[in-house]
Amino acid sequence: MASYHDEPALRDRAPVFADRAAAGQHLAGMLHEFRGSRALVAAIPAGGVPVAAEIAAGLGLELDVLPVSKILLPWNTESGFGAVAFDGSAWVNGAAVLRFGIPPDAVKRSTAQARLKVERRLSLLRGDRPLPDLDRRTVLTVDDGIAAGSTMRVAVTALRQLGAEKVVVAVPTGHASSVAAIAELADDTWCANVRSGLSFAVADAYERWYDLSDSEIAEILDQHR
Repeated sequence: MASYHDEPALRDRAPVFADRAAAGQHLAGMLHEFRGSRALVAAIPAGGVPVAAEIAAGLGLELDVLPVSKILLPWNTESGFGAVAFDGSAWVNGAAVLRFGIPPDAVKRSTAQARLKVERRLSLLRGDRPLPDLDRRTVLTVDDGIAAGSTMRVAVTALRQLGAEKVVVAVPTGHASSVAAIAELADDTWCANVRSGLSFAVADAYERWYDLSDSEIAEILDQHR
């Protein structure tokens, strides 16, 4: 099993951060070795944007946004069985499809919906800007947490396809098994608050947590620029 960096004092605690901005500031302290480097901070919207903005500001790094979306279960607006990345690639968890008995047409429909969401956010948040040139660059891939890990899985894979020299995952909180699985895929993984157990929610790590709108995401990115 691949290793990862966490904060032992924060293990299995919740809540631990006032909000996403405070979590980003905490992560910036953990990631001090990247200060002033050529590393790119890549935010996964929506929740990853305020976290990534604080990391980029704290370390003096460039911030960019790369949309990824979960492929949602047909009967649930939070849980997914895969994800679609900013480059159009998709990953479907076949084991979850079998476990939940999701029919093929529902898999296709949910995947198409996720792809449309990614395309909409690409248009809104990137406009006509091309995807970044990652040749010989390290990418700090940031979200507000890792639950099942599907979005981060496809993000890491897509960044490698885009030519990133090194892909580093940085999140404030995550489930122990999912963080370990992502650590197998990434070059390095940082997660401040690692929690285990049968029940896990990213939101539990925060005193104040809510779903961010696309306009709020765009405002945060504009302020950072």
